[in-house]
Amino acid sequence: MRKKSIKKAAEAFSAAVDDTLSFIDELEQKTVSAKARSWAYEYAIIRLYRDFETLMLESIVAGINNDTSVLSSKTGIKFPKHLTDEVCEYIVTGDGYFDFRGRDGLIKTLKSFLADNHFLVVAVKDTKYKDALERLSALRNYAAHDSPQSKEAAKRAVDQDRISSAGSWLKKKERFADICENLKKLATAVAAAAKH
Repeated sequence: MRKKSIKKAAEAFSAAVDDTLSFIDELEQKTVSAKARSWAYEYAIIRLYRDFETLMLESIVAGINNDTSVLSSKTGIKFPKHLTDEVCEYIVTGDGYFDFRGRDGLIKTLKSFLADNHFLVVAVKDTKYKDALERLSALRNYAAHDSPQSKEAAKRAVDQDRISSAGSWLKKKERFADICENLKKLATAVAAAAKH
């Protein structure tokens, strides 16, 4: 079985983002209600989040696979030099699924499996991606849960006192496209730093 490739994961993420942006572009050319447009943007932010989760999980798996010594030093367990991708993924997810709580939660998750100076950790910590990462998580949570807590987090992430829905905020002024382009730049930076 082939090993995970961070470069390929980043390429797949960028292609998925382009597909989502094409969906939005197609929608924008149609006559639909404001509510339908907002719902479409909510679907798009959930899809973007899902694709970003996949990028991060595959990158962590590849990072562990490329250097198990860091994981050994963090856990106190001596891991073999080579693990299968499936074993690495199980180490990350257990019998659950991969998830993180916002940008800070993602950084904490990355640091629990990778060296603090690993290029993936460094890229995610870069302040130029901070707003996009925080907005991605907060707006996705608001779109998915529509709870008072998720609404408050979304308002903080977009620095506004009022927000009626994630979709209504995203559909204005190229906001969704800006988040997408910023995350694609992050993926490109990660791919450029990766050996394979």
